[in-house]
Amino acid sequence: MSGTARAWIVVTAVTAGLASVALVLVAVLADLDTAGQAASVAGAVVGLLALLVSVIALLRNGSPTAGARSVQSGGVIGRAVTGDRNRLGPASPLVSPSASASPSGNSAPGERGVSASGGIGQAVTGDENEDV
Repeated sequence: MSGTARAWIVVTAVTAGLASVALVLVAVLADLDTAGQAASVAGAVVGLLALLVSVIALLRNGSPTAGARSVQSGGVIGRAVTGDRNRLGPASPLVSPSASASPSGNSAPGERGVSASGGIGQAVTGDENEDV
């Protein structure tokens, strides 16, 4: 967990604790009706803030970005070619996904890398490759 995320968790916990203490003090020192109204307003504000955080999380691009001239797939890649001036023959038959295929997780391939959560039939990276 990053330092920023940890800091936000601490800030949220402290704020929630202070709000709880404040509501208890209002209930004890004022009256229960005033505490109920204050809790309603606090709940509405927290609900709107939660909605805002949810929308930001949905709009944020959570997938990792692949490197330059790379190929990334959530499934099977039959043939991936990156590079210039490659002379290639017919493509290999498509590889079917197997149970032993390990998912790529959140890692993204680097420059000219190939990543697939399924199988990869053929990956040609680099310049001026010949397979005729």
